[in-house]
Amino acid sequence: MPTTAETLARTGGQPISRILFSEEQIAARVAELGEQIARDIPEGEDILVLGLLKGSFIFLSDLVRQIKRPIEVDFLIASSYGTGTESSGEVKLLYARQASIEGKHVVLVEDIVDSGTTLNRLIPILQQRGPRSLEICALLHKHIAQNVVKEARWVGFDCPQEFVIGYGLDHSEKYRNLPFVGVIQP
Repeated sequence: MPTTAETLARTGGQPISRILFSEEQIAARVAELGEQIARDIPEGEDILVLGLLKGSFIFLSDLVRQIKRPIEVDFLIASSYGTGTESSGEVKLLYARQASIEGKHVVLVEDIVDSGTTLNRLIPILQQRGPRSLEICALLHKHIAQNVVKEARWVGFDCPQEFVIGYGLDHSEKYRNLPFVGVIQP
């Protein structure tokens, strides 16, 4: 776990009220998720891992190295936050994969399932493109989303209903580089 001085240096002096998941806890859980995905998708079948940017990039890079199978990796860019700490409710799809996903087992990698707005917008779009299967792997899940069109199959950690940062998650584009998931003091 980082020292107070290290943490303050990484956050520009913004104090962390607490660390929810340490770097070691995350690494162990990501390894387990990679093993589960490799085990759950039939051997010899095409796997496409789609990361939702920007929040999933660190999680995705660690996760794909733990899937001990041939895979493809690509990204989607969607946003429902802007600069606030709550979802705006409006999802903007800024980049979508152009290559075919038809017949592939698609693993959509999300940093956090919060309001469910982003997933509810993306899942139908991806399903229309004919994947063999479409599953969600989320690092964190707040379990507050209502009427989610598809629940995450693989979840790293249950998350309290607080605004969290680190390990790819940001506040106004800052704090993504923290090696842990924590809560900043207001």
